[in-house]
Amino acid sequence: MRFLVTGTAGFIGFHVANQLIRAGHQVVGIDGMTPYYDVALKRRRHGVLLQSPGFSAHELMLEDMPALTGVYRDCGPDVVIHLAAQAGVRYSLENPRAYIDANVVGTFNLLELAREHQPKHFLLASTSSVYGANTKMPFEESDRTDHPLTLYAATKKATEGMAHCYAHLWNIPTTVFRFFSVYGPWGRPDMALFKFTKAILEDAPIDVYNYGEMDRDFTYVDDIAKAIVLLVDAVPAAPVAHEMTDETLGLSPAAPYRVVNIGNGQPVGLLTFIEAIEGSIGKKSVRNYLPMQPGDVPATFADTGLLARLTGFRPDTPVAKGVAEFVAWYRGYYGV
Repeated sequence: MRFLVTGTAGFIGFHVANQLIRAGHQVVGIDGMTPYYDVALKRRRHGVLLQSPGFSAHELMLEDMPALTGVYRDCGPDVVIHLAAQAGVRYSLENPRAYIDANVVGTFNLLELAREHQPKHFLLASTSSVYGANTKMPFEESDRTDHPLTLYAATKKATEGMAHCYAHLWNIPTTVFRFFSVYGPWGRPDMALFKFTKAILEDAPIDVYNYGEMDRDFTYVDDIAKAIVLLVDAVPAAPVAHEMTDETLGLSPAAPYRVVNIGNGQPVGLLTFIEAIEGSIGKKSVRNYLPMQPGDVPATFADTGLLARLTGFRPDTPVAKGVAEFVAWYRGYYGV
């Protein structure tokens, strides 16, 4: 099949594109190469993908509708996987407009093109951050998401709503997946694992928020990518009243649309996570304990039952193994 994947120079997009290429698919990648973090790392990811004849890359911003239209029409995708976004919970406090432009406007442009030239399946990345102030654990896809705590979460919730409207109005089969604390090789420098590893290797202190009293449903990036690729074939059907089958499982009552959590389903304490990094590096950290940051939450925990029923797969990579893989990649990439 022919895939259009946005955000292919990004952390998750790189791994998804890599798995699709290895499965024999043609992948047309789009990335804006924004300077939110090291652009050289993004170009290295694209460089790896470009070693395959099954991949082609386009550098453009999704807000640039004329440029996006040209790539979309030339591609004529069977499937669209929309992963590009302005990421980062904390950065949304500093530069909120970037989230409106990239996440809301960019997604709207892509949905408009999907309306005009419909793919067999439109898949959209969201985040566990949409669960916001919810305290019921684990988070289920049917839980209300009315209380986002950051603009990042609010923009991702907005894109979920926009995608539902387009699925309903134009009969576009749509799957939204909510990620839970993704980590692994080729990760982003703004993420905790990357920052902690760098600091420990350089004998610098690490900032530990909420005095370490936090739990995260850390999910290994290869598991995330595998789940997305498997969900490609779980195309939402038009909902049928009073009928529940494997095809209609978790569907909206008004559209060929469903939301699916992708998490490990096994929350890990932040201090346990730090200890796994220390064990992989072979060095203790110097910890700077701090209060909770604005917009943060004490815990995340995914119910992954729907993912398992749709695909037969549950992410299960242990944190110790995943962290070790990242540390090995980091040492090799930076020569330390």
